[in-house]
Amino acid sequence: MALSLKMIDHINEELEPIEAQLRAYAGSQAGCQALMEHYGVGELTSVALLCELGDSRRFSSSKQAMRYAGMDVTVHSSDEKRAAGKLSQQGPPVLRWAAFEVAKRAWRKGSPDHDYYLKNKERIGANRAALSIARKLIRRAHHTLRELGEEAMSEPLPSSSA
Repeated sequence: MALSLKMIDHINEELEPIEAQLRAYAGSQAGCQALMEHYGVGELTSVALLCELGDSRRFSSSKQAMRYAGMDVTVHSSDEKRAAGKLSQQGPPVLRWAAFEVAKRAWRKGSPDHDYYLKNKERIGANRAALSIARKLIRRAHHTLRELGEEAMSEPLPSSSA
């Protein structure tokens, strides 16, 4: 057990400089800064959303961006029977993770999606309600990045400390 804890501590020490670089990147990148204006999106999740969605202009609609993320529900039907769908999970797993992490914050009263979350939580459960919010977030992120255009993906200025 002690060895496992030491290994975890060592891994955390190795991750600290990487996390610091990601946070610095988020602070200097226009796309990340715009995404952080959405409720619950922080420095690390903004980097994940920006890197995985990329240039949002390549999607003709926010529905396509959601489908790319693997957040669309597949439907299997035969004759008059329709099985409950599951997530396609065809897109980048980091994008789904980031969207779901942000969406889980919708239970907070300050969230603009708080009422929507509570209504859906009662009807379909907490995880599926958060998943619904995650889909909305992907759509919002698409629109935010699309409005920024090329500026969203422009390279940040190099830091003088590097």
